[in-house]
Amino acid sequence: MFANIDAVKKEYEEQLKIYQLAEKERDKLILQRQQLEAQLTENELVKTELQLLQPGTNVFKLIGPTLVKQDLEESKATVDKRLEYITEEIKRSEKSLVDVTNKVNSSKSKVENALKEVQQKLATPQKA
Repeated sequence: MFANIDAVKKEYEEQLKIYQLAEKERDKLILQRQQLEAQLTENELVKTELQLLQPGTNVFKLIGPTLVKQDLEESKATVDKRLEYITEEIKRSEKSLVDVTNKVNSSKSKVENALKEVQQKLATPQKA
């Protein structure tokens, strides 16, 4: 009969491990999303600044330790493409975050059920 208790405990431990991994994955996605939001904000500010410039204004792009002269229109196009890419990444990240959150919630309920089963087995008197 003790083997049955061990099997129930093992199931609980496995479900707990799955839950913990899902939480780590969710935390990683949240951090990734925050970084994307920061990049989006930064690039929106750059776009605003570029729109304030007069045509023909010198614009420089930092490439490694060097500033390289770049055409104003080319800079605007680059920033627009970057904003488009970041926005798509945010959408993809949000979808992944929803999927992982559902996985966490499902896993959490499995852990709770396994814990209840362990508690019931421990509370039930065992026959020798």
